[in-house]
Amino acid sequence: MGNYDVIVVGAGHAGVEAANISGRMGCKVLLVTIDIDAIGKLSCNPAVGGVAKSHLVREVDALGGLIAKITDQTALAYRILNRSRGRAVWATRAQVDRFEYPKSARRILENNKNIRILQAKVRDILVKNNKVIGIEANFGEIFYGKTVIICAGTFLNSTIHIGLNSFSGGRIYEESSDSLFKSIKKLGFKTKHFKTGTCARLDKRTVNFSNTEEQRPDLNAKPFHFGSKELPRKQLNCYITYTNSRTHKIILKNLKYSPLYTGKIKSKGVRYCPSLEDKIVKFPDKERHNVFIEPEGRDSVEVYPNGISTSLPFDVQKEFIRTIRGLEKAVILRPGYGIEHGLIDSRQLNKTLESEFVEGLYFAGQVNGTTGYEEAAAQGIVSGINAVLKVRKKSPFILRREDAFIGVLVDDLTKRGTDEPYRMFTSRSEFRLLLREDNAVFRLSRYAFKLGIISKDKFKKIEDKSDRIDKEMSGLKRIKVYPDKKTNRKLVRLKTAPLDKVHSAFSLLKRPGVSYRDLEFLGCPLCLTEKDELEQVEIKVKYEGFIKKQSVQLEEIKRLDRIKVPKTIYYKGIPGLSKEIAEKLGENRPRTLREAFDISGVTPAAILILINYLKSHREKP
Repeated sequence: MGNYDVIVVGAGHAGVEAANISGRMGCKVLLVTIDIDAIGKLSCNPAVGGVAKSHLVREVDALGGLIAKITDQTALAYRILNRSRGRAVWATRAQVDRFEYPKSARRILENNKNIRILQAKVRDILVKNNKVIGIEANFGEIFYGKTVIICAGTFLNSTIHIGLNSFSGGRIYEESSDSLFKSIKKLGFKTKHFKTGTCARLDKRTVNFSNTEEQRPDLNAKPFHFGSKELPRKQLNCYITYTNSRTHKIILKNLKYSPLYTGKIKSKGVRYCPSLEDKIVKFPDKERHNVFIEPEGRDSVEVYPNGISTSLPFDVQKEFIRTIRGLEKAVILRPGYGIEHGLIDSRQLNKTLESEFVEGLYFAGQVNGTTGYEEAAAQGIVSGINAVLKVRKKSPFILRREDAFIGVLVDDLTKRGTDEPYRMFTSRSEFRLLLREDNAVFRLSRYAFKLGIISKDKFKKIEDKSDRIDKEMSGLKRIKVYPDKKTNRKLVRLKTAPLDKVHSAFSLLKRPGVSYRDLEFLGCPLCLTEKDELEQVEIKVKYEGFIKKQSVQLEEIKRLDRIKVPKTIYYKGIPGLSKEIAEKLGENRPRTLREAFDISGVTPAAILILINYLKSHREKP
């Protein structure tokens, strides 16, 4: 028995962020988890970040979340992905210690005096007059709460598959929450199931690393957390090996034992992270597939062979793994498996992640159809902040698509929904040049300060950084570089064209291959010494034209907010609108042209037709 401001059900990455931020903002929080020792557990690969996911990690960090901080505390190695491409798609990825990460998460939550952690299973969500009032535990105890956040991960009515053997479970040998799923369905939520999976874990003492390719960490990567100053002193290597024709033959021969290909698994799986059997069937011409041997912990003998997720029988897993170079004598410590888990249709939520028809009830994480720790953490912090604001009867916190990748994620889920496990990509954002991982703290810290999440001193530190960057950019425009022999010789050494007229330092920095430090070599007086600040100057200068173009597009879209759409408008009667778009507009009933533009499939041309129609008919809302 108890009364709480916020009750969080589930302590995965969504639950950790929801509970933490609610407690930090001063609310009384109850965090209910099936297993206290599994708080923040890394169910799949022991890594955080990656393409677009690193953007989410840094955005959650800027809002006062934990995923970046815990990653830096438990990191084993960092890598920078997409370095050969533009800065908008650069991404940081960190291997983390799978055993230390949950300990760190639990320690932080236990040290928050506003958070009570309870090991229990939730049997029922209690609702009165379409408003949530609390939860009932499996031992009959009732806990009352002004808001409830469901972060159940893969534990709703879940089934684990290893070959043709199936059994209930949210993770292998961990109980499924079937009664909670029934309670959610009873409230009227549309539900379905998705499929995900993981690979076997191996004993590194039985891996012949000399027959694999070494993948060294990037020692010049940056930590995720804004307050972290240094990378771990000793970083660990990863290793790469490959499947081969023998591997593929064994898998094809044993598809009759695959729950995926015998029809036992009926749910949709992750498109961009398929099982090995799925890759071999769908890409028959591909001679090999990458296998990344990743450490599970600094003091652990376990390694994670990333790339060979499977739900084939144990003996088949053992057989095909031993055909892979370097893994000829590998011993399996934990089998790979597939899992089907329940979720809700996320279109039943608004942009705060609150239910449209049960007030005070929020959903975050894989229960909304996403996949990945980072996507879960992003939803956790959004739901946690908004639950607190709900309790305090304050305006909701909503990030838009142009504000953050978190805004893209939430908008996609609540407006479009998803018919397969949703994973974040940079291509999902129309404004990815403005929403880079390197500028997340500058974009979002003002929201955290306004919400009272970060201190005035920390916010001033960030603002001072931003001011120094802006001043240096202005200063570079005033610095003149003359076309004398000495300067031109230096430019040739930098492999860039010599000058035939006076240039500013700013225009020289726009050249490909010329860095901020090169300007110093050319004799330009520079003011910045902090690595993150000079990187920001370099990025902003080099991308100035593209950034300006996207900024103009953004302002045009913002203006759509001011054009109201009448509730009585009959879309099917508007000349020029396709039947499909008219149906989508009629179904979603946008209040403004901006909301209309946000609907999947509604084109800029359709918006122009609407503008002209509204002008000619002068309809009013």
